[in-house]
Amino acid sequence: MIIRILGEGQYDVPDHALDALNGLDNQLEATIESGDEEMFRTALAGLLAGVRSNGTHHDADSLDESDLILPPADASIDEVRELLTGEGLIPD
Repeated sequence: MIIRILGEGQYDVPDHALDALNGLDNQLEATIESGDEEMFRTALAGLLAGVRSNGTHHDADSLDESDLILPPADASIDEVRELLTGEGLIPD
């Protein structure tokens, strides 16, 4: 799966890492629902770090289409709330 982090680039993430990323996504959703800005920052940083650590960064000039697009690390809680679907940022 190709995941883009806005403002940063694309990562090839193996399918076996998606369960762990879904867990991080669920934590992020919970912090958004609670409105806790500090916990939101921690959860977003954790999700993005999970993509970086499990994925292989694409070359900057790569034109591959992304399967998922995640917000940048400096996104606000309201910006991420708008991106959420019924399945979070990373569908099950």
